[in-house]
Amino acid sequence: MNKRIALVLMMGAMLLLSSCQSQAETALMPIMSTPGALPIAEEVKVVEEREAAGNGEFYDASLPLNNIERMVIKNAELTIFVADPAAAIDQIASMAGASGGYIVSSNTYMTYNDNEQRVPEGNITIRVPADQLDATLDKIKALVSDKNTDIINERVSGQDVTQEYTDLSSRLRNLEEAEKQLLRFMNEANDMEDVLSIYRELVNVQEQIEVIKGQMQYYEQSSALSAISVVVRSQESIAPLTIGGWQPVGVARDAIQALISTLRFLANVLIWLVLYFAPVAVLLFFPIRAIVRKVRRNRAAKKAAAASAQPPEEPNTK
Repeated sequence: MNKRIALVLMMGAMLLLSSCQSQAETALMPIMSTPGALPIAEEVKVVEEREAAGNGEFYDASLPLNNIERMVIKNAELTIFVADPAAAIDQIASMAGASGGYIVSSNTYMTYNDNEQRVPEGNITIRVPADQLDATLDKIKALVSDKNTDIINERVSGQDVTQEYTDLSSRLRNLEEAEKQLLRFMNEANDMEDVLSIYRELVNVQEQIEVIKGQMQYYEQSSALSAISVVVRSQESIAPLTIGGWQPVGVARDAIQALISTLRFLANVLIWLVLYFAPVAVLLFFPIRAIVRKVRRNRAAKKAAAASAQPPEEPNTK
């Protein structure tokens, strides 16, 4: 029995070392909660083919990826100008629902353009099925009036996680096999100390299994659903500067805009001085003056009292 316990402990140490090394290469990613279950991607066909020949032995993590369907996480970012940002955001949200996706976040707010006019702006992030990413992007870009000028930024990125997912799948099978062996050893153990030792190793292995399942679930959901982040700005925010019907361009526009901004800042400072600081200064002036006068009167009274308390000087008879 002692030899068996030693074997269990040695096996647990080997699993810990292998898990720590693999976790350093593949960081733990957050688990996303999405409505409904998603189909498991068939990314580990080579591992499944070797399962029948395992016979209780650990599986090899270094497997060829040539015949495995690639698992790619694709995301997109857009910045567009539209006439009505709020309506555009509602339309994008409807696109997500119609394609079988969902809204991750949505926000609308007010900002200022170069003419210091309040204009609406917003952003929205949605997730859609990966195979509908391009079609959804085309629908979003169709919301603008002119694709040449109203689409400021467009970026599509992809991350191939096939190797990471395959490694996680292999590690999961190894740990699940170790879990079965540890359960069998614990059922056969008679000494309480041996049971506790095996139990600690079992808990550690089960924790690693849960972590790996979370990582695999993240990869599955991220590759099945692509994220699209859209910044929606109002066309009024890029309205040309107009002065008496004249619209300066280039350096002249920038210089005039800077001058207007400076004059506006000085005007705001003057308004604050007149409407806020001046009344506050007046309100504080009279109490402070009364306090200063009272302090001066007290000092003068103290000096007079000190002078009267001194004895008169005796005349010099010499």
